[in-house]
Amino acid sequence: MLGVAVAVKLTSPGTVFFKHERIGRDGKPFKMIKFRSMRSGSDAQLQSLLDAQGTAGTPLFKITNDPRITRVGGFIRRFSIDELPQLINVVKGDMSLVGPRPQQAEEVELYDDAAHRRLHVRPGMTGLWQVSGRSDLSWEEAIRLDTSYVENWSMTADLLILWRTVRAVLGSDGAY
Repeated sequence: MLGVAVAVKLTSPGTVFFKHERIGRDGKPFKMIKFRSMRSGSDAQLQSLLDAQGTAGTPLFKITNDPRITRVGGFIRRFSIDELPQLINVVKGDMSLVGPRPQQAEEVELYDDAAHRRLHVRPGMTGLWQVSGRSDLSWEEAIRLDTSYVENWSMTADLLILWRTVRAVLGSDGAY
């Protein structure tokens, strides 16, 4: 993690960590921590990029071929290294290792009743939709997987998801 911090700091101006408000269990906001993978000030460009991509009205704010990502950021995202500081969120109790990924308040505002069930559990560093296709899944597929996870939780399922996470990260499929 120290090596990643140095690489982020030496290759682009700005902070090493990116802290962003996300919505957690029962709709409670918290600050999620990641290694910074984008140029500083990139949040200001999000809406125009979503508009250009034609996905501004959907609850999954992902940009394909995002021009804001730094060179080091691309690498650490491909292998989910940017997510490692979220272990701090896990220790603090804001997140768990496995669960639906935490989303921004603006995304949660677009939820329907089914999507709101995601908020009945703590968000996770990894989840069922991350190991089932990551960013290549549609919003509807991601919600179906997350609600299935919430409604059918088991320790065995969590262990299986953690195992599949290792495989997904090493394969880096669907990561952007």
